[in-house]
Amino acid sequence: MTLPLNIEGFRFGIEHEYAVTGSEGRFLDFSNSSFEDFDRVIEALPTIESDTQTLRTGDLGIKLKRWYIEGFERFSTDGSYQRTLPKGFEIRTPICESLDVAVDTLSHDFALWVAAAKPFGYQPCWTAFNPYQVEFVPDPPLNAWELQDRSTPEEQTAHIHMLTYGPDISFSHPSLSVDQSIDIAKKLSYYSPFLVPFSFSSPFYAGALWQGYSRRTYYRTGQRPAALVFTDDHSKIIPSFPTLIDKARVPAEAGRIEFKAFDCPPDLDLYRALGALLIGLALDDSLPGRLLTPDGALHKHVATHAFDAADIAEGCAEVLAAARAALPDSWQPKLDRLDDMLAAKRTPAHDMIDRYRESGSIRAAIQ
Repeated sequence: MTLPLNIEGFRFGIEHEYAVTGSEGRFLDFSNSSFEDFDRVIEALPTIESDTQTLRTGDLGIKLKRWYIEGFERFSTDGSYQRTLPKGFEIRTPICESLDVAVDTLSHDFALWVAAAKPFGYQPCWTAFNPYQVEFVPDPPLNAWELQDRSTPEEQTAHIHMLTYGPDISFSHPSLSVDQSIDIAKKLSYYSPFLVPFSFSSPFYAGALWQGYSRRTYYRTGQRPAALVFTDDHSKIIPSFPTLIDKARVPAEAGRIEFKAFDCPPDLDLYRALGALLIGLALDDSLPGRLLTPDGALHKHVATHAFDAADIAEGCAEVLAAARAALPDSWQPKLDRLDDMLAAKRTPAHDMIDRYRESGSIRAAIQ
């Protein structure tokens, strides 16, 4: 599929999900923190009225701001909301006119969060998987109303996300048809194993070094989507588990393509490279692979071995070359950081492992 698109027509959004530590360096999650604890930070941050045009507020109103608390919602047997068990924070940008504007907006809003969180002793940390918890089990077990309400594949696997941290990078273009957007999402689903290593940042599990580089990818992708596309043409929706094509919940979502399989990046500037890689694949017309749902076994393979596996290194080189060839000259330098990673066969998780081995401390490695 050849896409003669003006690259300046792409619009972007980033949802940055991250974990936090407390004043004594303790990792904070559903086991030791409450929604009310975290909400003190959200209350100190501004409400930006114009955001309601492009950002969903959610049924419960928890997502009224760019900043909100990620967690697991519990309901009574009659469907009344009871509480939210928190796992961490998320910052989302409005729809932005360019990738650089989206990254700059996120960086600005992240700095606002850091300032608002400091009085409460909270600091962001760098990990894509809870380094101490091995599972999230709702307590008490889900009641009949909750089980019935969780009807979609993503709702049925919501417990998975309580241990993971990672971004959604979304983009759209007004000239893309519904079929073209779906085709791009299928393409990203297929090539996801060769995209995600550039973000790997979860080498810890159960309080120790794990056997690979991305416990998040190993645990999540396959049961949860790698890519998702939203449409207001419900005739185009193909049921799948996990979901690839979903109905737009607000008008601004129609045509939006999200990539959901990256780990939480070590720094926000990496989003420029990762976003460019996605757009390069969207513009590329040489790569033939397409999948409705991601290959779970291949994601486990890449999560364990990353660039050390020859087939993964070759696949990563192929997608990088295709993306570079499809991008205009002004965008190509954004990919240089990824080329350097592949040449050195080092993911961000390697730096975390080095820190851990030097200090003997997970806290030091993720701070």
